[in-house]
Amino acid sequence: MSISSMTGFARDEGCDAACSWTWEVKSVNGKGRDIRCRLPQGFDGLDLPARERAARRFRRGNITMTLTVVGNEGLGGYRINRRMLEQVIALLPEIRERFPDAKEPSAEGLLALRGVIEPAENGLLGEAKRELEADLLASLDKALDGLATMRGEEGARLAAMLGEELDSIEEHYRQAERLAAAQPTAIRARLEEQVAALVESVPALPEERLAQEAALLMTKADLREELDRLKAHIEAARDFLGKGEPVGRKLDFLCQELNREANTLCSKSADLALTHAGLAIKAAIEQFREQVQNIE
Repeated sequence: MSISSMTGFARDEGCDAACSWTWEVKSVNGKGRDIRCRLPQGFDGLDLPARERAARRFRRGNITMTLTVVGNEGLGGYRINRRMLEQVIALLPEIRERFPDAKEPSAEGLLALRGVIEPAENGLLGEAKRELEADLLASLDKALDGLATMRGEEGARLAAMLGEELDSIEEHYRQAERLAAAQPTAIRARLEEQVAALVESVPALPEERLAQEAALLMTKADLREELDRLKAHIEAARDFLGKGEPVGRKLDFLCQELNREANTLCSKSADLALTHAGLAIKAAIEQFREQVQNIE
């Protein structure tokens, strides 16, 4: 198993002596896993097994499975739900009393009410219905396999893009590393000039105190820890991309950590070029994070 996208679409069609059907399955990005199943009347028993099949294949994404069934001529069609129609007709006097100005309901209006016209059951009972449901679930398996294939193909393209984004992050990191190596020397030279000027203006200022303040500034400007953590996070991201399992959430968390270190690097920078390198790292991390949002 390789990196998989959370977006995809697939369908499968089938038929038997009683009816023909179409499964359409699609998935889009999601923080977790949300599976929805839309079934025609009379096929509610497929809801749980259909959800279980999708859950076994996918860890993340908003997944919708839609089944359409059309009865064959002479076996299907529609019928009037007489019980519901009689209930609606029985309510007409009360409706007229409460809304005297309303128009009289037409036959077309009554038949258009939800549930008055419903699909016929096709007379499928017992073993015949179980066989049809088994065929429908087998067809769903094919559609889900197609969805998994599409998500995998898209995931392969995303993995290549993520690798390129990591290369960009690492390139800017190496530039920041070179600039940071020169930062202590520049800070030291600048401090020596400032200390010399301060000693001349305030001769009574203890040199030990000045040395302590200079050491404190040098410590605060040390970027080795931030750079080391950035390097470790980049290596961890590459390791995750090579794993054969869903890693979207792990990479999303890693993006937060990468961004945290880049922010600290910028805040501690005492050089304009180093600040620009830190900002370039942040921009590359954001592009990486945008692609991470698409993977399972």
